[in-house]
Amino acid sequence: MPDIFSLKQPRRLLGLALLPLLFTLGALPASCSGQEPDTVTQKPTAPAQASTGARPEVPNGYFLFPIKPGVQNYLAGSMGELRPNHFHGGLDIKTDGRVDLPVYASADGYISRLKRSSFGYGNVLYITHPNGLTTVYGHLNHFKGPVSEELLRQQYAKQTYELELFFEKDQFPVKRGEVVALSGNTGGSAGPHLHWEVRDAKDNQLNPLQFGGFPEIQDHVAPQLQAFAVEALGIEARVQGRFGKSVFVPKAPPLPNGGGYVWTDTIPAFGHVGLLVQGFDRFDGVWNKNGLQRVEVRVNGQPLYKHVVDDIPFPEGSRQINRHVDYEWRYTQGRQFEKLFVDDGNDLSMYTTGPAKGKLRVDAGKIYTVEIILADSYGNQTPLQFVLRGEQPTYYKTRSALVKKPALRYDISRNLLVAVAADPDTAATGGPLTLYKGNRRLTLKPSYTVQSENTYLYDLRAGLPDSLQFGGVTKRFDRQGLIPSGQDFAFSTHNLQLSFSPKTLFDTLYVQTSYKTGLWTVHLPRTPLYETMRVSLRPDGPVADPRRTAIYGVTAKGGKAYVGGKWDATGTTISAPIKAFGQFRILTDTIPPSGRLLSKGAGGVVFKVGDDLSGLASYKLEVNGQFHLLRFEHKNATLFSERSDKLGPPLRGPATLRLTDQAGNEKVINVTL
Repeated sequence: MPDIFSLKQPRRLLGLALLPLLFTLGALPASCSGQEPDTVTQKPTAPAQASTGARPEVPNGYFLFPIKPGVQNYLAGSMGELRPNHFHGGLDIKTDGRVDLPVYASADGYISRLKRSSFGYGNVLYITHPNGLTTVYGHLNHFKGPVSEELLRQQYAKQTYELELFFEKDQFPVKRGEVVALSGNTGGSAGPHLHWEVRDAKDNQLNPLQFGGFPEIQDHVAPQLQAFAVEALGIEARVQGRFGKSVFVPKAPPLPNGGGYVWTDTIPAFGHVGLLVQGFDRFDGVWNKNGLQRVEVRVNGQPLYKHVVDDIPFPEGSRQINRHVDYEWRYTQGRQFEKLFVDDGNDLSMYTTGPAKGKLRVDAGKIYTVEIILADSYGNQTPLQFVLRGEQPTYYKTRSALVKKPALRYDISRNLLVAVAADPDTAATGGPLTLYKGNRRLTLKPSYTVQSENTYLYDLRAGLPDSLQFGGVTKRFDRQGLIPSGQDFAFSTHNLQLSFSPKTLFDTLYVQTSYKTGLWTVHLPRTPLYETMRVSLRPDGPVADPRRTAIYGVTAKGGKAYVGGKWDATGTTISAPIKAFGQFRILTDTIPPSGRLLSKGAGGVVFKVGDDLSGLASYKLEVNGQFHLLRFEHKNATLFSERSDKLGPPLRGPATLRLTDQAGNEKVINVTL
């Protein structure tokens, strides 16, 4: 494509109005670029049943509440709550701060699957029902009934505690109300509770509350608004005269009688803008904050956008949360906004929008009355109302006596280079910014100047510069290339190679990497990955012990997390999949795990274990030469036997515990029980 950097007009100042004309010189990458709400007259005590399309009709009362049925319960987490890298896929039911409460089968069916793990869902049970739906029970302490005995047999046959089993229909039938497990705090749980899900035949996670009929959970509390935002989405767009995101935090409480929030100041805007919201919901009797189940947007009384978190594809759809929320804002500002528009790369089906996908075009001279409705599964609603006024952008300048000398910084927003120059000049218009590519240059006017800081906007799809210059200050442009989404792509430098699959990225990436003294920086952690990316690192010299040497993610505070990796045949390059951008080192682990016997007696044995770098990979206890099952609890780094184990040899006599870490180092501990 023709490059917009040209020597023919080196002194011409290219303003905002002329930039779009330049973009027509060549083909640009394609990437980067309503229903009426329910009327609530009386707050219900149970949610109305929602339609699930082709899914089976589920009458109220079909599912039994799995914890203390018939008694008021409380939720620690709701369906669709915003969690790191995933939507919460069910309900977290409180268990009185303790473990071993009876867990009841929610309906007739059969146990189709169970898993024992130290991470994730921990000990988890799946019951498939005659209508094709499956209920999931996670973070359990113990399984009950014949399936528990079968699991124990299989664990001894395979000599492992961590195990996943699948069962045929009617192999382990259960009845509604039968105790199938005891609640716990296993896996990634941060406290005792039961994680309960409903899934369809395609493994989509469904909101259990949409099926109604659970008097155990009461909700008469409407959602609460924390903040909303309006964001400029294009090079011509402005909010309050600026490009970027304007955040509005209500100073007054909501109006009485469900009146919600009203932002009294008119907000000037122009061009394509997106709306965002931050809020939470609560259930009766608890103070923990839960997620918003439904959000709708109307503009001038017409539907613009709606999302309902009743159906999340598992597991691939759950990671789409990083496109549903403003991931970068959360990472840099700590405030979690939900986008009320469908951004590029988001293919979830929970949205109802028109062709603009919830993005709003604001024209000069027009008024837009916006209503955002926050709602929960029980029909409680909180509205927010504000007004946007279309205002044509014009250059303006405000000054600050604090700016004494030129300075320059820049960032990238979507496809746009956003450069900000501190400009001490007192002229009526801010000075120009020059972009260089080789011996070619492009000069830009500022779009506006705020407190003696000029802002310049440039669409990177028209060509990547090498450097930027303002008032004698030069900055190297550190993005090394454009990586398109939706296709296989490879990027490499002398010390690394990045391999992208069609689903690695949500959107076009302007990649930034660096290497210095054994530390690789692979882009910015504020940019999310959809699926894993393969990274290949090439150290400066040969590695003494490749077998024990792997890739580790490192933090600014010195923390290290094992990534792994496989060396090529020459032993010069190591490759591994990564789930997030960040910084990485190649480290060698030669120190074996540690372990010691904490206690022994009639109640069993307990070992304290640990590893200084790569982490524990496997463990095995033999008593008098016979395998004995141990359970691992990573939250307190212990291995322990269970009283319910009737197959293991007696815990008496000489015993050997073998611990192996991820690097293959082994520790052998001999004790007498």
